[in-house]
Formats: sequence, C-alpha cells, structure tokens
Amino acid sequence: MTKIRIKQVRSKIGRPEDQKRTMVALGLRKMNQVVEHDATPQILGMVKKVNHLLEVEEVK
Repeated sequence: MTKIRIKQVRSKIGRPEDQKRTMVALGLRKMNQVVEHDATPQILGMVKKVNHLLEVEEVK
C-alpha cells in the first residue's frame, strides 16, 4: 500500500471545530509535525478536508 507523509504547515487556530478534530485524528497536534499514514480512502478524505493546512507528499 502507498504511504503518504503529511506535515502541518498552517495553524488550526480559528478554524471550525470539525477541521480541528480532523487534524487530531490525523495525529497532527503541533506546527511542522510530520506523520506517515497509508493512503487509504479514509485518510485521503481527511487530508482533502484540511488540505489548506497541510503539505502532503508520497513516500517511496
């Protein structure tokens, strides 16, 4: 399965509560934190919801 690396590059302060909860569900709690996940449809849907706060790259 393909893996993706997700980095939080913008703050979640002032964002709607559902976006904040999505960030926590992805494992992102601090600025510039990086996490890796499998590219499942569920994870990709969460990334799409908050993509304006993230940088995403595919891991080889």
